[in-house]
Amino acid sequence: MKKILFFYTLLMFFFSYVSFAQDQIKDEEEWAPMVPKTDIFDIKIVEEKTPIEYADVKEEDVLWSQFIWRIIDCREKLNFHVYYPTEDILYRKSLAQALIDGIRSRKIQAYGDENFTTKVTPENVLEKLGATEKEIEIEDMDNPGKMRKTTQKGFVNWRLMREYKIKEKWFFDKKHSRLDVRIIAICLVRVFKKDSSGNNVEATETDTDLLREELFWVYFPEARRVLANTTCYTGKNQQANISFDDIFQKRFFSSRIFQASNVNDIKISNYTHGGLEAILESERIKFDMLKKESDLWSY
Repeated sequence: MKKILFFYTLLMFFFSYVSFAQDQIKDEEEWAPMVPKTDIFDIKIVEEKTPIEYADVKEEDVLWSQFIWRIIDCREKLNFHVYYPTEDILYRKSLAQALIDGIRSRKIQAYGDENFTTKVTPENVLEKLGATEKEIEIEDMDNPGKMRKTTQKGFVNWRLMREYKIKEKWFFDKKHSRLDVRIIAICLVRVFKKDSSGNNVEATETDTDLLREELFWVYFPEARRVLANTTCYTGKNQQANISFDDIFQKRFFSSRIFQASNVNDIKISNYTHGGLEAILESERIKFDMLKKESDLWSY
């Protein structure tokens, strides 16, 4: 009888211990620290996107073609989604940041000209942007009058990345019976002025001593693989955001023509006085292209 009672007591103790252990594990699981998320779901639609392949175009199917060079001014309201953010923000990038990140990770090759004759290394691009570390001499606070060397981290002033140049080709494809366009190259342009110390600083609307520097050119079909996986914030509905590749494919940007292919290979600024006259010449070239499409349809 004592043995049975002892066995029963031992059995009850065992089940009580198991129940207590399970409750303790459950409490630990419930109170385990959670990994924070910046959204209510994982964003994958754009990140897993692949660029839509271009339709095959043969030389014998092209009845007419012309090279066009455009400039995108990020100060225009229609181009704010290309320009902002101008600071490093988690999960948000401007077009300049997306291109430079692609160059830094060696997914995009940078070139020194629009014809891709000279390759530019990622190190050269970062050095031109001022994003590389460098050694400088500063005064030693513990020993006044003496200098010591220190490492200064690089800094990219994204607010200076205010313009883009685009080289594209317009053509009429008789196989698909339409006037089409393909972007060939994109160039990032830094707009700035020099301060009294010789540093590059942001220019205001009233400054007349503006400087423009072409930082690098990229082959757009290659860059599409990176731009297709980079989200562009276009408005208040963040669920309707699209990629930078979609921005260019849908022509969701404002630009003006500054050169069209011609015999003398000259820019609009070379045969106009600038200002309104240059804008009217740009619009004339646009109208001529649309008129060319109408004429080819008649043909």
